[in-house]
Amino acid sequence: MKIFSIPPIALAAAVIALTAGCASTCKSKASLSIEQIMEDGFKGKESLSARISKGQGNEADFKKMAFLTKELALNKPSKGDLSSWTEKTTALQAASESLVAGKPGALDGFKTAVNCKACHSVHKGD
Repeated sequence: MKIFSIPPIALAAAVIALTAGCASTCKSKASLSIEQIMEDGFKGKESLSARISKGQGNEADFKKMAFLTKELALNKPSKGDLSSWTEKTTALQAASESLVAGKPGALDGFKTAVNCKACHSVHKGD
């Protein structure tokens, strides 16, 4: 009877390949809570998102917003459908990254994606 065995080097290569693939497709855990993200970037008339929306943002603001929106997308909503959350946070993240990249129309895209009421009405907890 022949026993099937996998050479250790092949097994190691398979584990590395699977891990590397997961790094690009698996969601990481957020390092900031939704509350922290809202406080740092979205709360108030003089918030980071408000300054950016008024056209007063600079490169550092855009990078911070891109980081905050990436973190937001890694969180799970307090309530509501996860697919809706993913759709909204992905759009916001893409709009923020467009600002960093300096793409034409990025500011208008950001203003559209930053729709607090649309998100809060379906995802904000009590």
